[in-house]
Amino acid sequence: CLPSRSRSRWVDQLEDGGGARTFLYTGGMEKEVNIEASWKAVLKDEFGKDYFKTLREFVKNEYLHGIVYPPPKNIFRAFELCPFDKVEVVILGQDPYHGPNQANGLCFAVSDGQRLPPSLQNIFKEIESDLGKSLINKTGDLERWAKQGVLLLNATLTVSARQAGSHQGKGWEQFTDAVIRKLSEERENLVFILWGNYAKQKGAHIDRAKHLVIESPHPSPFSAYNGFFGSKPFSKTNDYLSAHDKTPIDWL
Repeated sequence: CLPSRSRSRWVDQLEDGGGARTFLYTGGMEKEVNIEASWKAVLKDEFGKDYFKTLREFVKNEYLHGIVYPPPKNIFRAFELCPFDKVEVVILGQDPYHGPNQANGLCFAVSDGQRLPPSLQNIFKEIESDLGKSLINKTGDLERWAKQGVLLLNATLTVSARQAGSHQGKGWEQFTDAVIRKLSEERENLVFILWGNYAKQKGAHIDRAKHLVIESPHPSPFSAYNGFFGSKPFSKTNDYLSAHDKTPIDWL
């Protein structure tokens, strides 16, 4: 638990988070979840379910009594930057980064000015190898992808500081399963990029007759050389989008 002065500052930060105040501080998330309007409409049934009410209380208490990432205002940032009807590609991660100033609400991304994590470094290497061009923008935020229709979704949307996986099994996975299922059912010709066994398991909710699913090992240093490098997910994605009269993603 934080000392009283630190806790006071942290609560102030929660209140400064704008919509995050509703999510965390008032305890009214089941009535009014601050998420982008198109997603709110698609996912409205989830917010009244018992698991989500329990999740709401857990997350609120974690933020109020400890240090949790990302900042509250960024919990649903992936959705804010990529509305439901604008999604063309889904990249699935597992947890937010659990170090200071890293997690920003987009999977694999870090806030500008932060050192690139090894997985993101390997993703950038594969982009250059796959596309045969040098990256123009090497910052780690990845907002530039999200605004083009790439939903950068973590399976778990929050994590306690320095405790990897600490918010797993609390309800986020059920919520993000619903996200994937809604995209699969209500959209057509999307690309789902699943890196690693955890992401592949989430792929059970995807209709592969309607969408392209690209699977490979995870880009972490522990597995990148076992099939991630050379898997060419970025050119495959753009080829598929072009074949379905959609705009390719500018990954560079």
